[in-house]
Formats: sequence, structure tokens, C-alpha cells
Amino acid sequence: MATSVHPTAILEPGALLGDGVEIGPYAFVGSEVRLGEGCVLHHHASVVGKTEAGIANEFFPFASIGQKSQDLKYRGEPTFLSIGSGNRFREFVTVNRATGAGGRTVIGSDNLFLAYAHVAHDCTVGSGCIFSNNATLAGHVRVGDYVTIGGLTAVHQHCRLGEHAMLGGCTKVVQDVPPFCLVDGNPARLRALNLIGLKRRGFSEEVLQGLRCAFRLLFEEGKNLSQGIEAVEASGKSTPEITTLLEFLRSSERGVTR
Repeated sequence: MATSVHPTAILEPGALLGDGVEIGPYAFVGSEVRLGEGCVLHHHASVVGKTEAGIANEFFPFASIGQKSQDLKYRGEPTFLSIGSGNRFREFVTVNRATGAGGRTVIGSDNLFLAYAHVAHDCTVGSGCIFSNNATLAGHVRVGDYVTIGGLTAVHQHCRLGEHAMLGGCTKVVQDVPPFCLVDGNPARLRALNLIGLKRRGFSEEVLQGLRCAFRLLFEEGKNLSQGIEAVEASGKSTPEITTLLEFLRSSERGVTR
């Protein structure tokens, strides 16, 4: 596959493009950027800084990827952005590099970032996630696989979003969001299991029944978190998903959305 660079695009010396990369009109690629095979930059998109992207990523008009951290502590140290494969960054999406020297912001694969979504410095985003319009992560947020973030939702720095969680639109998240769960509101409240999302991902009814039981013991019987964890363990219910849920809750440092 031939690489294509529009005559009006700016490709700084040193940038490396894989086979089949397409750079559209007025797009900009910085000197330290590495774009894998089949990546596409539409018109006016920019990728800069020490940014590495895998294959078949698509950057839509005015996406700004790899700009320096907006953290006031940042003093120009060399920092990085790593992007997997198959991601789509829609119009005006912004993804920043890390803050501290040698730090890294990491994006997995097959994610969809809708218009104006923002990923701040030092975040880690898994794979298969959907960021709706204006979904916003502050610094150091960790997002598990297959998380869906509703439009106009903001996540406080250092929070974690567990795998297969869903955040409703206009939600304000200031504590960790448990895996497999749905939260909504300002401030966020735990509403239910993310049953529709889990069914769409092909989880079996046996797994869903186990998660329903764990959710009830953890969050619906008035127990504190330690008591809820003990109740789940005493119930004898044990699946990889329940183990993931309990380990996430035990390791929380910011507290858990309830």
C-alpha cells in the first residue's frame, strides 16, 4: 500500500509513516511521531510530540493528539503518548502526553472517541471503550476495557473506571466506578449492574446471576464495603468476574461510587 501525503500537509523531518498511511489537506505530523500502517489523518488533524500509534488509527478533522500536558507542573520534560490500533478520534478530540520525565499516556485499541472528548496527561485507557461527545478525563485516570462514558461526563483525577462500566451522560465522577456497573448523576451514584452492556458483550446468564447476587450483597443491603465483601465471599459465589469486582473494590484509594 502506498503512503499518501497531501501537498498542503506538513510532515516534519523525522516523522515515520507506515505503509498505506494517508495524510490529508492541512494536516500536521510532528518530527517525533510514529504512525503505523494504514493510519489516516483527515484534513486539519494534528499528531505531535513523542507519539507512537499502531495500525489503522483514524484521526478526524481538528483532532489534536500528543500535545504537551496541560498540567501546571509540566516543565517541558520528554514525555510520551502510546496509542494501540484501530482507534477513531473524531473531530476536536484532544489527547495529551504525560507530565513527569519519561511518563506515558496510554490508549489501547479499538476505542471510539467522539467529538470534543479529552484524555488528559498520564491517563491509561483500555480497549473497546466509547467516549461520547465531551467525555472528559482529568489526569492519571485509569479506564478498563469496554467502558462507555456518556456525553458531557467529567472524571476527577486519579479515579479508576472498572471494566465494562457505564457512566451516564452529564455524570460527575469523583470516586472509583466498580466494574460491570452503571453510575449516573451529579455527583455520581451507583444505579445498577450494566446489564444491557454485559448482555451485548456476550456474558452468560450464569455469570450475570452471579454478578446480580454480588451486587445485592455489596450495595443493596446497607452494609459497608468491608461487610459487603465478606458477605460475597461467604456466599460461595466465585467467578472470574466476581473476583475482578472484589479485587477492584479492595484496591480502591479514592473510595468507591455508591
